[in-house]
Amino acid sequence: MNQPYNGMPATSLTGVAWRKSLHSNSQGNCVELAKLPDGGVAVRNSRFPDGPALIYTSDEIRALVLGVKDGEFDNLVA
Repeated sequence: MNQPYNGMPATSLTGVAWRKSLHSNSQGNCVELAKLPDGGVAVRNSRFPDGPALIYTSDEIRALVLGVKDGEFDNLVA
């Protein structure tokens, strides 16, 4: 795998295991995440698995997860 970068085709991230939430709906309207060898996390749209991936550091993902757990983003969902 080449050095991951934002916007790279998700299919170029070989050898990673994509995961999505058990709360995802049956139409596949969700995001999938994969841990990268360097500890970062890739994110892709599950409806377009061949599309671009966004790459985040583990610190960025940690901040997001903690914010979600604290309810900081509750106003974003209906």
